[in-house]
Amino acid sequence: MTEYILRFFAGGLLVSLFAIIGDIVRPKSFAGLFGAAPSVALVTLGIAWFQHGGAYAGIQANAMMFGGVALACYSAIVCQILMHLKTGALTATLVALPVWLIVALGLQVVAGV
Repeated sequence: MTEYILRFFAGGLLVSLFAIIGDIVRPKSFAGLFGAAPSVALVTLGIAWFQHGGAYAGIQANAMMFGGVALACYSAIVCQILMHLKTGALTATLVALPVWLIVALGLQVVAGV
């Protein structure tokens, strides 16, 4: 329970700091880059490192990187489906969901994790 409380407050603090950075940065289109994801990831890695050590935190960091690459591929496919096939958002996201899974698991297999 303590971990969840720590994650809540530390994550909230970092989200606020990243939001301030996003507000300062120009152009405003970069503001989304400084949203919740980087701060929550940093808090998660910090907690993992503190509780389980560097090796475990490294494994978590690899998983986050694989997920990020898979998300980028998924997002590109969704964009292409929406622009070229003129389908709805729900259809595009459901059709592209296996891409995310295949890329994420493929990277994990290739990395031998």
